[in-house]
Amino acid sequence: MSLFLALAMIADPVQPIERCGYRIVETYPHDTTSFTQGLFWDNGHLYEATGHYGRSRVTRLDLKTGKALAQTKLLSNQFGEGITRWRDQIIGVTWQGGVGNRWRIKDLKPVGTFKYSGEGWGVTLVGDSLVLSDGTSQLRFFDPATMTEQRRVTVRFGTRPLAMLNELETIDGEVWANVWMTDMIVRIDPANGNIKSYVDLSGLKEQAGATGQDSVLNGIAWDAKNKRLFVTGKYWPKLYEVALADCS
Repeated sequence: MSLFLALAMIADPVQPIERCGYRIVETYPHDTTSFTQGLFWDNGHLYEATGHYGRSRVTRLDLKTGKALAQTKLLSNQFGEGITRWRDQIIGVTWQGGVGNRWRIKDLKPVGTFKYSGEGWGVTLVGDSLVLSDGTSQLRFFDPATMTEQRRVTVRFGTRPLAMLNELETIDGEVWANVWMTDMIVRIDPANGNIKSYVDLSGLKEQAGATGQDSVLNGIAWDAKNKRLFVTGKYWPKLYEVALADCS
């Protein structure tokens, strides 16, 4: 039994958690060397952050070809994780180093670093706050200008805390999070951490032709203007535009 089937069985029966499937709208190429850690859409392009020491980078991508239009490598002692846009910057975090980076979005040139405690997994922007996942069941909220921590919420599936929250994206006020080593994306209320519903992307990895234990689903990007949802995974040869389907 999968983690999410087990959680669904023990979730509060008075307030069942909605499950949605998916349909593929469009398929695009994706670089199979990319250990995808962060993904977002901005002004006609995808931006992707990849991981591993000595191979981490932040890249502006052409959607139709999957090719890099611009990229900047991280220092060799940094394991890149999530990224998000804030004002004219891209803000990114690293896994265990406690160091974050800032780049100018127009040319991906470094403009500064910052420190934070604990691990860095995913990041997104909710209102005026930077939201960080760190592998636990908590989401941490920071002032993106100073990286002063503002508050925390515990993410719960029903009554149970849910850990392993990975790449993050904000969609219509909700925080969407990949759950590491699963085919699921959870949709979180940032006010209280409650999971409002989840998206079951089972079978998408196989359709992409991705193999290997590390080739897990990871990467969510939202084109707010055109209402397009993009997803991919680590080392996947394909990136998908998907739409939710069969919600129940």
